[in-house]
Amino acid sequence: MPLATDRPNRRPGAASRSNGKASGHPGGSGLFGKRGAAPGLVAAVALLAAVAVVSIMVGSKSLSPAVVWDALWNGGHGYDVAIVRSLRVPRAEAGILVGAALGVAGALMQALTRNPLADPGILGINAGAAVAVVLGISLLGVGSVTGYVWFAFAGAALATVLVYVLGSAGRGGATPVRLALAGTAIAAALVAVTRGITLTNVQAFDKFRFWDVGSLVGRGNDFLVPLLPFFAAGLVLSFALAGPLNAMALGDDTGKALGAHLGLVRTGSLVAVTLLCGAAVAAAGPIAFVGLTIPHIARALVGPNQHWVLPYSAVLGPILLLGSDIVGRVVASPGEIQVGIVTAFVGAPVFIALVRRRKLAQL
Repeated sequence: MPLATDRPNRRPGAASRSNGKASGHPGGSGLFGKRGAAPGLVAAVALLAAVAVVSIMVGSKSLSPAVVWDALWNGGHGYDVAIVRSLRVPRAEAGILVGAALGVAGALMQALTRNPLADPGILGINAGAAVAVVLGISLLGVGSVTGYVWFAFAGAALATVLVYVLGSAGRGGATPVRLALAGTAIAAALVAVTRGITLTNVQAFDKFRFWDVGSLVGRGNDFLVPLLPFFAAGLVLSFALAGPLNAMALGDDTGKALGAHLGLVRTGSLVAVTLLCGAAVAAAGPIAFVGLTIPHIARALVGPNQHWVLPYSAVLGPILLLGSDIVGRVVASPGEIQVGIVTAFVGAPVFIALVRRRKLAQL
């Protein structure tokens, strides 16, 4: 994987200082331009709402809009109402939360490491969650999705801490390149541990493979509610870091001159990514390509300004994830294909098209 290097002397461009806070951002306004960014975000939210409604309607039993509306707003106790309220709505909620978390985490990772090919997995978060789940299955006999969740979250958090400790050791502290290299090395080691356990423990492999593929099935409100504080804290912290990340994109020296505290920003970004990805992986398992593809789409629309990239990523991520979930249910009806498989089929061609169509959007 190509890694970007620190570029302390980049041309400042449109950087400015306002009230002692970092407020500059790289040039370029994307397809929508500065005036079209806000209306475009409103349109994206409307599209997300439409996709969520379709997600509630589509499944092994198709439901009409009138039935969905009646189940949501007029109550009732029929079979269709139970499907909507107990299965479809929580599944759509899970898709929105997980998609937003992965999209924002991917944007943060690419901004933090200055690597357009970075995704949350570069910090070893998915690998840490996976090895913790495997250990829970093989050593403690954990066999339910609700049992996996806290193992996955703990493993993701511990992996990130280990990456940060290793990446910040020695002179120079935690630079983007060091963090990326430390994450790649630790992820490789953790994957080896996971594979070793699953190859020697048939029962662990049989249970682990259903979680590892990534799915939104069976994620009820009792499953999602305990994770809401982690999603919320990660999103709030991410949006608070937009200004400093804009300043750091102009180079470390320029970022410091604009008032950005590099160590604090990098630490805060790692904490936000851990909260978002830990909760997302715990909720749905490791899902690929959302965190990698969505930030590129966002930058193509609104440019590299993180004040717009992060909100767009938070909206476009759920659109991709719910859309993939719908495709998986339609293609294999009356069964379904897990969303983690569909995102790979949908996300990979989209990402390849972006690369072939133009240069990767400026970070």
